[in-house]
Amino acid sequence: MSTELTDRQQNDLHRAMLDYLHSVGYHKTYEQLKEESSQLDFEPDPNSKTKDLLVKKWTSVIRLQKKIIDLESRLAQALQDSANVATSPAALNQRSNPDWLPAVTPPKLTLTGHRANVNAVAFHPRYSVLVSASDDSTMKVWDWETGDLERTVQGHTRRVSDCEYDSKGKYLVSCSHDLFIKLWDVDNEYKNVSTFRGHDHSISTVRFLPGDDRLVSASRDQSVRIWEVATTHCIKVIRPHEDWIRAALPSPDGRFLVTSCMDHTARVIEVATGATKAEFRGHNNVVENAVFVPRNAVPAVSELLGLKVPAPSASASGAEDLSVAFVVTASRDQKIKIWDARAGQCLHTLVGHDGWAHGLVFHPNGRYLLSAADDGSIRIWELKTGRCIRKVETGERFVSCLSWGRQTTGGGPPGDTKDVQGEAPRRVNVIAAGCWDYTVKIWKP
Repeated sequence: MSTELTDRQQNDLHRAMLDYLHSVGYHKTYEQLKEESSQLDFEPDPNSKTKDLLVKKWTSVIRLQKKIIDLESRLAQALQDSANVATSPAALNQRSNPDWLPAVTPPKLTLTGHRANVNAVAFHPRYSVLVSASDDSTMKVWDWETGDLERTVQGHTRRVSDCEYDSKGKYLVSCSHDLFIKLWDVDNEYKNVSTFRGHDHSISTVRFLPGDDRLVSASRDQSVRIWEVATTHCIKVIRPHEDWIRAALPSPDGRFLVTSCMDHTARVIEVATGATKAEFRGHNNVVENAVFVPRNAVPAVSELLGLKVPAPSASASGAEDLSVAFVVTASRDQKIKIWDARAGQCLHTLVGHDGWAHGLVFHPNGRYLLSAADDGSIRIWELKTGRCIRKVETGERFVSCLSWGRQTTGGGPPGDTKDVQGEAPRRVNVIAAGCWDYTVKIWKP
């Protein structure tokens, strides 16, 4: 060591070691090192430059190691993406490549115009249109291909917390902390055609139930409400929690809802009866989001859990059962958990985020889960292994929401499941994230 350090460096190192040994109570070792290093005059001094120096240096090394590992991983992924683009036949049409994943590069577009945090983003099912909802009391409609702002939708008087298009893209629904849910006619310049009243506190989420004739909303008033679109009447009030309900999202068949709550739990609710079918306890902080695992992702989740992959059922009830087999939750405890939707048992925990987890989106091919959190990242999890295979940096610390495009390509006329070449329609590859820097960020091939 004497050949690598100068006398002054050796002296500082010895004093830093002595300071550390004294601070942790290793007094015998401390006295022995004083003698062997010829530092008999050393006395711990809280104002000395060597005070806690060893601890500070050590933590700095750990942080640098983590940064190096992260940078090496991102570089390797970027090189792999470049190679795939150059060699893969599917790269010729990445727009509809069923296995496309966003690269670890900055977003293709950053949409600016809001004057406050963006809380929700929703894609139009037929056009290259995206709507964003913000704390500035407005929604903005964008062309996600070009990044152009098409219009600003105004009508709410407080934070707009959620929005969604119906399955045909004819109507947009939104909810706000002004206690109102509003329906907007897309083809009539987004005119407000209906207002739903009934909640007593801030409304967290609103979604169309399958069929588009009913809505489901969740609120800080501790209720979930079902609304009839045609009449704007509230036809059912469900009170599954005794705290702020952060979200209530329907199952693909519309028979069940999964709720997430400030009480650290999530629940599966039967729409027809309002009964709680399962309760998920295991998070140690607020559950921000909860979603049903889509049917095409059930085989990958089953492989992860070591379960027998369910065989496709010819009966309608068998298909429905697959669509409500598992639930995924995201929490402020920075964890994402996979649950048995019937038994309420936690089956697996995905650990990796360093901030509150919010957004959850399944890849259209059913093999990946994408999550967004307040650590500034979107993480891509391989479902069959539970590994985070990619970390996409957004450039903004707080990421509040995440969405995958709904527009499809391929397929035949409406009602057909395949085109003339026998190919099923595929979702267009585009991802949007809403951030607290007032922007919407877009990733696409």
